[in-house]
Amino acid sequence: MTCPICGKAGAARYRPFCSRRCADIDLGKWFSEGYRVPSSDPDDIEEAAEAAENRTEKPH
Repeated sequence: MTCPICGKAGAARYRPFCSRRCADIDLGKWFSEGYRVPSSDPDDIEEAAEAAENRTEKPH
């Protein structure tokens, strides 16, 4: 298996990465939101969430 960051052969200790450096680079991408999944959420997500909550609330 090759390292997903630099393409060198992976090391068992840092699998799937080749070194601690590449593992840290990957972790940094997660922390900085470098890995994102595209979303189809509306721009007004807060309003949509509030509307959904109002629909599920039971009347007193």
